[in-house]
Amino acid sequence: MAFWQQKSGSAEYLSGVAFFQGFEPEELARITELGREVEIASGAELMDQGEIGQTCYVLVSGAASVYIGGDHVATLPAGSMVGEMALIDHRPRRAAVVAAGAVKAIQFDTPAFRTLLDEMPKARDRVMQLLYERLQANQATRS
Repeated sequence: MAFWQQKSGSAEYLSGVAFFQGFEPEELARITELGREVEIASGAELMDQGEIGQTCYVLVSGAASVYIGGDHVATLPAGSMVGEMALIDHRPRRAAVVAAGAVKAIQFDTPAFRTLLDEMPKARDRVMQLLYERLQANQATRS
């Protein structure tokens, strides 16, 4: 059984994931069509620095550690999206991301991610807010 269908329904389950809070049930149902659920073992790599990005993830449960040049720079909690930048700017990944414990996530490939952004203004707004926050954080660390 799908991990997001273990409660009364997938839309209800996803409504509890921070990234998707405030989404309508129809939007959440569409997300379950676009995304693929994955379970990632502790210590497994979600993405490798320098690789060409083909997927991004929304962490449903668990956390992921972010490394740049082998240095730990952040830990992302459940509800976070990771890997979207490589799908937006079509450049190699800037960081490696490793599961910090068992992780359940929704994986979007490039076409599904683009569809998500095209069809759902809330998703597009969340991604834009996320990119803005990361840009601000990067500028603050450089100052």
